[in-house]
Amino acid sequence: MNRLNFNQLFDALPSPHMIVDGELSIVAVNPAYEGATGRLRDELLGRALFDCFPNEGPERTRLEASIRRVFESGRSDTLAFIEYEIPISSNAADGFEKRYWSAVHSPLCDDAGRVILVLQNTVDITELVRLRTAAGSPASVPTEELALLQRTREIEEAYRTSRSQLDRFRHLFEQAPGLVALLRGPDHVFTFANRAYRALAGNRELRGLPTREVFPEAEAKGLVDLLDRVYATGQAFEGSGLRVLASYPSVGLRELFLDVSFHPVRDEAGAVEGIFVQGYDRTESVRAHHRQRLLIDELNHRVKNTLSTIQSLARPSFRADRDREEARRTFEARIVALSNAHNLLSERHWESADLETILLTELRALDLDRVDLSGLPVRLNAKAAIALAMIFHELASNTLKYGALSTASGRLSVAWEKRSDTIVFHWRETWQTAETVEIQPGFGTRMLERIVTGELEGRMDVQAGGDGLIWNIELPAIEIEEIPHLALH
Repeated sequence: MNRLNFNQLFDALPSPHMIVDGELSIVAVNPAYEGATGRLRDELLGRALFDCFPNEGPERTRLEASIRRVFESGRSDTLAFIEYEIPISSNAADGFEKRYWSAVHSPLCDDAGRVILVLQNTVDITELVRLRTAAGSPASVPTEELALLQRTREIEEAYRTSRSQLDRFRHLFEQAPGLVALLRGPDHVFTFANRAYRALAGNRELRGLPTREVFPEAEAKGLVDLLDRVYATGQAFEGSGLRVLASYPSVGLRELFLDVSFHPVRDEAGAVEGIFVQGYDRTESVRAHHRQRLLIDELNHRVKNTLSTIQSLARPSFRADRDREEARRTFEARIVALSNAHNLLSERHWESADLETILLTELRALDLDRVDLSGLPVRLNAKAAIALAMIFHELASNTLKYGALSTASGRLSVAWEKRSDTIVFHWRETWQTAETVEIQPGFGTRMLERIVTGELEGRMDVQAGGDGLIWNIELPAIEIEEIPHLALH
């Protein structure tokens, strides 16, 4: 037997059929449809449905809503009874004829499961309605025709009731704070996703998209494998803290952690036809837990380093040849400097501290009216904040005891600037003195050298003269600046 093509089969259908696209333009009609509407195919194809059959009343709204529901849901939709006037001819001036119809709208999908066209099968039931109207009494209407008309109305009422219930459930799911979605078929195509789920996926429309397009296969193979298993076995799955990488059109991939449950949806025969998805986005709580663990690890590390620093400060401070009271004051001052830096970092959860804030904290014992500061804001990482606090403390103690601020006329100027990949500090002290300024080597200078060159991998030099001195410190920016976290929202 010869193979029939679509046009041959479509034209051979005995009842009226018509096909519209997403713009509600007519793309195909069969001869039975031409006969039912009194319009030729050439008059209809390519034109908007409601230009061919205009109607501004509530029946047009019902008809259009039915067709659009099919595009949105991917499921057939029935109008068991609708009163709709059609033009007597292609000339609108000839007037319209009131007729009554029963219509079924069915989805036509592409290979990916997306609805691209809607097929309308319509039946003209005008004669049945007219028979009942003309008779004026149910007894005068043929029993079979009256039963059919009554059944038509019952179907329509049942449909309206079920549609109302469906809209109510859809509204409830839409407002649910958790993630709710319904997937259909072996490719897990989205037929519904509530507001929370759409927001998780970048505030985009998901209906008609396979799961692999929302969560790409290479990054979320485990997720798709779980869905495949539920679809194949019919056994539900529940998981906590499931890691998923979602693809966003504007920002690319984003790491998510979800609590999810996948439950099979079965048809009337008991076969799995889809999956009902519920879940909660636990990304922030998982990340907070991760940050807490890192913080504890970092705190343990910092405590060990701090104890080592205190030990290194204590040994030279309490050597045998020093005055015990002076040694105590010097040691306590260095411990306070260390404590101040710790307090500032604790306020920022040990993530960063502002350079100028660290500097002012160590200079607050000085006469700030004789101190000039200049430099752009710099966020210090935790390691650099502690190290620079100790550096500024030593320099401030020195200028107060022996340098510019030990005299009535001296001034201190601290400036910093960023040069390509380094940050340079200039600590300048100026005062009038009859003696040549000299730097005496001691524990303070050795500690400065160790911190600058050893811990921060920088360089330091000092220039002394008749009118004061300048400490120049150059540090790699990568060693002292905070690295910002990547924003994924």
